[in-house]
Amino acid sequence: MRHGKKVNHLGRQKGHRTALLRNLSCALIEHKRINTTLAKAKALRVYIEPVVTRSKENTTHSRRVAFKYLQSKDAVKELFSTVADKVADRPGGYTRIIKTGFRKGDAAEMAMIEFVDFNEVYTKASKPKSTGRTRRKKKSGGGAAKAAAATAAAANQEEE
Repeated sequence: MRHGKKVNHLGRQKGHRTALLRNLSCALIEHKRINTTLAKAKALRVYIEPVVTRSKENTTHSRRVAFKYLQSKDAVKELFSTVADKVADRPGGYTRIIKTGFRKGDAAEMAMIEFVDFNEVYTKASKPKSTGRTRRKKKSGGGAAKAAAATAAAANQEEE
């Protein structure tokens, strides 16, 4: 039974698991999207969301806390410049996990984890909204007859 066990140990001891999550976090910050197993993606989401929340406030203390989690100066620099600017107005939920199927070798369930604000497909408005009506009105009965009468009237005026 797994009562009260909140951490997925990922089949690793603490030091190895911490190193794995640090490396995955740095890769996600650098590339904005990575492919990994579903279990690792879910564990990474829990690990990186508080760090991204911390990056919204650009202070020395926040940078030191982020460096404690990431252990990479380049990742911290990228996090506080590029990523923090995009997520500044978002109250949480900075990452998205998309299942991508199963790995061929061992049938492990794979997933893609990405930053929500860096995916141009989802963030762009698909079509600009127009202010006018978009539906056509039904034509009233006898529309063809009215058009024929109008052309006949125009022909009669030309004869005169």
